[in-house]
Amino acid sequence: MRRQQGFTLIEILVVLAILGVTLGLVIGRFSMRSRGLETRGAAAAIAQSLRAARAQAIATDHDVSVVFDPLRHVFAADASPVQRLTPDLAFIVLPPALPGPGAAKIIRFSADGSATGGEVLLGTGKRRIGITVEWLTGKVTVADAR
Repeated sequence: MRRQQGFTLIEILVVLAILGVTLGLVIGRFSMRSRGLETRGAAAAIAQSLRAARAQAIATDHDVSVVFDPLRHVFAADASPVQRLTPDLAFIVLPPALPGPGAAKIIRFSADGSATGGEVLLGTGKRRIGITVEWLTGKVTVADAR
C-alpha cells in the first residue's frame, strides 16, 4: 500500500493558530492612527460647522458665530455642542477673525451670508490644511496649506 503525502487537518490548524497569534501580536504593537487622516477629519469637521453656521444665519435671519479656542483645542457654533480636536494637532486661527475672550477667535456669519472672514490652519508634521472663510460671500473652502 502506498502512503499518501501531505498534511493532516490538525497540523494545518496548529500552523494557522500560530500565525494568528503572531499576527495579533505584531498588529497590536503598531498604532493604527494616521496623522494625515486625523488632520483631514478635523478640517472636514470645522468646515462642516462653519457651513452649518452660515446656513443657520441665513435661515434664521440672525448672526451666528463660531468660536475657536486654539489653547484648549476646541470650537463650537452658537447653540451647538463643543467639538474637541486632538491635542497634537497644530491649530491656528488667523485674522480677520474677531478677537474673543482669552485666546479665542470668532468667525461671525451675518443673515445675508457674509462673514467676518478668517482662516483656520491645522497641521501635524509636514501636513497642513487651511480652512478659509471669505468675508464677502461667507464661502468656506478647504485646501492644502503651503
